[in-house]
Amino acid sequence: MRGVETKQATMLTLTGPEKRVPADHPLRAIKILADGALSALSKDFDAMYSAIGRPSIAPERLLKSTLLMALYTIRSERLFCEQLDYSLLFRWFLDMNIVEPTFDHSTFSANRERLLKHDIAQKFFAQTVYQAQELGLMSDEHFTVDGTLIEAWASLKSFRRKDETKKGPPDDPGNPTVDFRGEKRSNETHQSKTDPEARLAKKGKGKEAKLSYSANALMENRNGLLVDIRVTHATGYAERETALAMLEEDLPGSGKLTVAGDKGYDTKDFVARCRELNVTPHVAQNERAPGGSALDARTTRHPGYSTSQILRKLIEEIFGWMKTVGNFRKTRLKGRARTQSAGYFVGAAYNLLRVARLLKLALA
Repeated sequence: MRGVETKQATMLTLTGPEKRVPADHPLRAIKILADGALSALSKDFDAMYSAIGRPSIAPERLLKSTLLMALYTIRSERLFCEQLDYSLLFRWFLDMNIVEPTFDHSTFSANRERLLKHDIAQKFFAQTVYQAQELGLMSDEHFTVDGTLIEAWASLKSFRRKDETKKGPPDDPGNPTVDFRGEKRSNETHQSKTDPEARLAKKGKGKEAKLSYSANALMENRNGLLVDIRVTHATGYAERETALAMLEEDLPGSGKLTVAGDKGYDTKDFVARCRELNVTPHVAQNERAPGGSALDARTTRHPGYSTSQILRKLIEEIFGWMKTVGNFRKTRLKGRARTQSAGYFVGAAYNLLRVARLLKLALA
């Protein structure tokens, strides 16, 4: 029998977002993990706000909103707030009821400096790492380092000479005509007027140069979870320098450790410093480098070296997820500090998603 379309709305509904979310929805496990990480930061949240005045949006909601933006590839805070107005799933994740009004997108901008001042993004990411360690999902012996470029929120038209004199008004204020033909541009003589901290860089030979930041990751090799992620200025030495800084500060193990990497890390300085830190470098050999590879058969003959070369490729999956699903191919923020904060949130989202999946497989 044909059904009849009912156009009259229900006058009274006794239900909530909790009942509309499937019991096996992936966000359920992520919500438990995220709430646990946020509860550990309660004292930090107390220090962020005054004890008097009008109550603001709970910081837990703002941080979980940032997670949702990374998990569902939402490109802006304005679009997220629009979706939050009608998405029961998002409201359930943020512990909001159906009739509660959504918050304005400007709330994110108003609280961003407060989050930066108290290093909340880094602390939240660190909590996701701690959770994975407590669950026994992280290796404390074998790791991988790698780096990639994150496009800055600035166009090449903004990359002008540092000593450029002020000219007359542009022919088109919104999209002025700029002619760089025949002009040699470099980071020593030029600087972006939109984001002065961005650097002109390219990933390899034959690739186009773009205003970018360098994103560097440290991964454990057991389940491919992030141990650390750092955003630095894009220089020719940023990947190796940042990798050594992470190895010096963030490795959880204390015994004989290994670190894998691609051919870009096969330099005498990097290998020597790793050995000083009691870390065995399992980097890919670069036979074409001047003087040959910095590694020899004393390292490469062991089966563990071949295993590290296989597992190190998992870090490319992390970068792939962060740039596509996490929407971190190009930063939406200006400045290294703000981009670093965004990197921590996207990295935390990846860890929470990965841990939730590993727990589901363990219970299956």
